[in-house]
Amino acid sequence: MKILVIGGTGKTGKQIIKQALELGHEVTALVRNPKKVRISDSKLKVVKGNVLDPSSLEHSFPGHQVVISALGHKKFIIKTTILSRGTENIIRAMQQHQIRRFICITSLGINDSRFKLGLYYTLFVIPFIILFYFLDKEKQEHLIQQSDLDWTLVRPGQLTNGRKRGSYKHGKGLGSYILTKMISRADVAHFILDEMETNAYVRKVAELTYQ
Repeated sequence: MKILVIGGTGKTGKQIIKQALELGHEVTALVRNPKKVRISDSKLKVVKGNVLDPSSLEHSFPGHQVVISALGHKKFIIKTTILSRGTENIIRAMQQHQIRRFICITSLGINDSRFKLGLYYTLFVIPFIILFYFLDKEKQEHLIQQSDLDWTLVRPGQLTNGRKRGSYKHGKGLGSYILTKMISRADVAHFILDEMETNAYVRKVAELTYQ
């Protein structure tokens, strides 16, 4: 397939690109700084763009079958709308270029999975460090769910840099009110690329954890 990956310089985005290329897919990485993409492959195209600038997306979307968003940032403690505004522009570009399939990584612990990242996140990390980030993720999910795209929302637990196991739980109702459930970025990428083929969660939410 021809895949457009947004957020390809992040740790999860890099895993998606790496595994997609290993599977033989053609990948375009849309990034703000192409120099940060250090993967070299004949099937990889790196394009400079910014999701907050719709004009920079015009030439990146045509010809792709699937758009995967691993969009993120590190402006945690200030109020931002980077994720929601960026996603709004992605949706508009997909509609304009008639691309239907959209897979987007958000997080366990938002919207109807609120409090399911465990006590440490519920009582400390979310309210004191990433509150605005998570509020924007909630807006991001609502925008996607209200669109006419064939979307899948992927809500991983706490991300780790562990190896790809290829074995994990996915579905709804995962996580814990007490313990923080985890999953590696490599396995999140594995799930996304599998979902791209099976379409088991079209217009659904998939939560991911190991336990």
